[in-house]
Order: sequence, then structure tokens, then C-alpha cells
Amino acid sequence: MQRLFLIPLLFASLAAPRASHAQSPDPADYLFPVCGVQGLYSANFGEMRPNHFHSGVDIKTDGVEGKPLVAVADGYVSRIAVSPSGYGRALYIALDNGTTAVYGHLSRFRDDLEAFVRSERLRQRRNKIDLWCTADRFPVRQGDTVGYSGNSGTSFGPHLHYEIRETATQRTLNTVRLGIVRPKDDLPPTIVRIRYFETDTVRGIPMHTERFACDAVKSDPHTYRLARTAPLEVGPCGHFVVEATDRRNGVANTFGLYRVTQYVDDRPVFEYRMDGFTFDRSRYCNAAAHYPLQVATRHEAIRLAALEGACTDFCPTLVGRGALRTQEGQSHRIRIEAEDDCGNISQIAFTVRGRGARPAACDSLAVVCDRRRTSTLAADEATLTLPAGALYESLCVRPERLSLRPKADTTLILLSPVYRLLDASVPLQKAATVRIRAFVPEKLRPHTTLAVIDRKGRLVNAGGRYDDGTVTARTTQTGPMLVVADTVPPTVRPLFADGADLSRAEGLAFRLGDNFSGIASCELYIDGEWSICDRYPMKGTAFHPFDTPRTQSRHTVRLEASDASGNRTVWTGMFYR
Repeated sequence: MQRLFLIPLLFASLAAPRASHAQSPDPADYLFPVCGVQGLYSANFGEMRPNHFHSGVDIKTDGVEGKPLVAVADGYVSRIAVSPSGYGRALYIALDNGTTAVYGHLSRFRDDLEAFVRSERLRQRRNKIDLWCTADRFPVRQGDTVGYSGNSGTSFGPHLHYEIRETATQRTLNTVRLGIVRPKDDLPPTIVRIRYFETDTVRGIPMHTERFACDAVKSDPHTYRLARTAPLEVGPCGHFVVEATDRRNGVANTFGLYRVTQYVDDRPVFEYRMDGFTFDRSRYCNAAAHYPLQVATRHEAIRLAALEGACTDFCPTLVGRGALRTQEGQSHRIRIEAEDDCGNISQIAFTVRGRGARPAACDSLAVVCDRRRTSTLAADEATLTLPAGALYESLCVRPERLSLRPKADTTLILLSPVYRLLDASVPLQKAATVRIRAFVPEKLRPHTTLAVIDRKGRLVNAGGRYDDGTVTARTTQTGPMLVVADTVPPTVRPLFADGADLSRAEGLAFRLGDNFSGIASCELYIDGEWSICDRYPMKGTAFHPFDTPRTQSRHTVRLEASDASGNRTVWTGMFYR
């Protein structure tokens, strides 16, 4: 009886992933989402970003806000969100064809949606809000105006972030590859450089040592060769990393690659392809890339091999996990193709010849971290605990106390030595728990946190709280860390004169700033009543729109701003309107 029950489950589990995205959307179902723009793009789907793949396309709005956005197909507004970060003002439309259109960084929603959001924010007394709607609440027809483009959230300039997702799975799709949006692009990718890393095993741990980096030279628009003409000597086992980038007609922006395929003697052994992903897979970009190169370059640095803990959803071809294995004196012809999402292809070919192994070195004092198990690293008064699966591959690590001093920052109080428990070149899929014991005066304890020293020597907040002599944080940040106290409150400066007549103004505007941990909350009260206050961290501003009739009377205003270290500033004033 058990076996009869398990067999249908097995077939269901095998079939389910295919069924979830077996049928591609029809491009003819969709309108272009923005009106009155040139149709240029600033980012494409699947670009490798810090700790995530870009989940949509960024459509330029000609440097301005307020371009009308339309429903790309029939459906209903299923979700509306307002946040100071991420997509900012965001709109989700569940379409009748089984997909969901996502619009990010809006300046405002259409009037009925804006009124609904306003009433809910006031009712809940929340500036950040996430609202879900039933199908009968806000139905839309293809071509209906649903909002206006903007620059809200984590945005560096006016544009529309646009996604198409499978509604059932929330798997976000490559809209360019599917033909839903069609950029003008006949420019093939640029292959910049090829690197080779030899792999050895020490104490059961894979060690990757870079043996050469060779620039690529363009032979014709689609073909590259290595700057070195002699065959490249490679070890018994290793892999390549390709540095590449892409461009499109009419814009100066760079874009990510859609596909990279490696052939050995004309046999495909590895392919990276970006057709779509669910959001629980997004952070695996740190394993698809060669992470230390990726964070240090403007190119994409794609690893042509899969680490033990990498997600292979993006690798439809994977022979021997992509590793190149050679015998001494044996030659192979390597060909690497790079394709963009518009179908333009570049390639590079070269010959490698096998040589003897060059053993990798490993510090005899290093500690083994097995990615399959929980590991704890310790150095004097500091510990770091990694849950199973936090690493993309097992490592040999030597935690240590450093004599390093961060760049001078007179706004922070340094309360511990600097510890390097994991190097900054090591990315994490799951958060680690870091604990550092330090003597902290009682008055500083509410403002104490951990800081990590970045590649430029600057201190960056890593979070954490003091308790019983120890500062503890759960963080995915790695690199040198220490305990600091941030006692400096946020700065608040009104962008209007206290007591001014604002009868003709659109709202109240403030300049906000913080020295280290960042603004955590911002609450506005007008005449003692809680009022909506939109925060724009990328601009360092906060804004309250006037949305009630003028009364030609005096009003009091109070703005309370708190940072993530428990410091608080209160500004009070008045205006006439």
C-alpha cells in the first residue's frame, strides 16, 4: 500500500516543476507598459547585482517622472506596496493569462488607487504598507492608465522597473527573451578577459588558484581571440571564468548576458542561461559569478563551473560540474559563446595543453568549514557560527584578530579590536551569527552595533545588539568586523522656512541624514495628528503631500526621525496654509 502511494507522489514531484512554467506567455498578449517614451533601457533581466539577480527590465523614462503607465493586458490590481526602499511605490496586476505584471518606482498611482492607499496608510498609521486586493476590487482593461512613472525606492534616476511573473509560482521571466518587450539591439556581447583557476584538494577542501588571466582581442564584431597565441597550460583539473559585458543601441548603459556556453573539442560541457527564477534562487548569483571579481569589476564575471553548493537551475548543460580535466601533454580546443537576450552572439576559441599538477597551499593553522554542517569559527573574543548551507563550498579558514584600523570616523566610538572571521571575498547564502565580547559603558549599550570594514576601509553597519557583555548580529556580510557605538542622532532640516505660508506649495519637504546606521523610521504629525510622510533615502529627503483643502490657518508640525542605532531627533515648527 505504501509503494502504491509513493509512486504517484514521485511522478507528481517530477512533473510539477515542468508544469509550473511549461507554457510560455504569448508576446501578443502584452502592450508596452509606458506611454510617451523612446523605448530605451538602462538594465536588463538577470543582471548580476550585489547578492541578487535583477528581476526585471528597467525602462528609461527620458529623464523625467510622471509618464503614464498602462495595464499591459486585462486583469486586476492584486497588490499595492509603498516602501522607502526596494521598488518604492509598486503595483502588481494579475493578468487573465496567468501572469502578473509588476511596476516599480512609481511617483503615484492612479487616483482611485492612490485614495485607497492613502486611506489604508492613515487607518493603519503606517508609511510603509503592503496591500493585497481581491479580483473584484480594482479590475483593469488593457490600456487603462494605472499609475505614473517615478523615482521612488532604491532608484538612481527616473525609470520604470517592469517584470512579468508566472502568477502561480511568482517565477519572474525574461521578458526580452520571450519577446514581450523588444529593445533595439544588434550589438553582440564584448568578451573582455578569460581567467583560469586550477583546482586542487587539500584536507578534503577544494582550493582554486588563479593560474592566468588573458585579455580578449576582437577579430571581428562577433569573434575574439586571446592576446596570447601559444597554447595555454592548464592543470589536471580547473575551470574558466569569462569576464564579459553587453551594450544596446542608443544608450551608454552596460547589460548582463543571457547565455554563456563552454565547448571542449566541440562538445558542450557547461551552459549558464538566464530564462527566469523564483526569488528564493536570486541570491545564488553569488555562486554563478566569481564573487571576488564580480564585486570589483563593472563586467559580469561568470564562473564556467558549478560550485558544490551552487543552484544548478541556471545550468541546463552541466558535464562534470563544468570542470576541465586534462592529462599531461593532452590538448583540447576550448570555445566559449556569449549571447545577449536579443540573440546577438560573440565567441572566443583557444587551445589548452595539459601539464602536471601544481599543489595548492593551505595554512596549517586554518580551520575546516564543511558547508554541509554547522561550523563555528573563533578568534579571541569573537565567534562566527555558520549554519549548514551558508557556504557555496567548504573552506579552509584562519580566523584572526587584526592590527588593522579603519579609516578615521569621528562620529563613531570604537569599542573592540578588529577580527577577521571570514574574508570579505567569501559570500554567504544564509546569515551567520557573529558574537564579539567587548567592554561597553552602560550609557553606550543602547547604541552599540557591529561594523564591517569594506574594501575602501570604510565602516559599514552590520547590525547587532548588546546583551550581557556581547554584541550579537545575524548578518550575511563578511570581512573585518568590530564593535562600535553610534551616538549621533539623525539630522532633520526643513526645506521651508519655519512659519512660512505654504498655500501654494505641494507639500512639506525635509532633508534627512544620518552618519552611519541609517534612518530607520520617520513619523510626521500635523496639528498633533499622525500624517503620511514618504521617505526617499536615495535623495535624502522626506515629503508630505498636501491632500486636504486649504483652510488659511496656522498648523503645527512635528517630525520624529530615528536611526538604526536608537538615536532620535525631533523637529518642531509651524506653517500657514
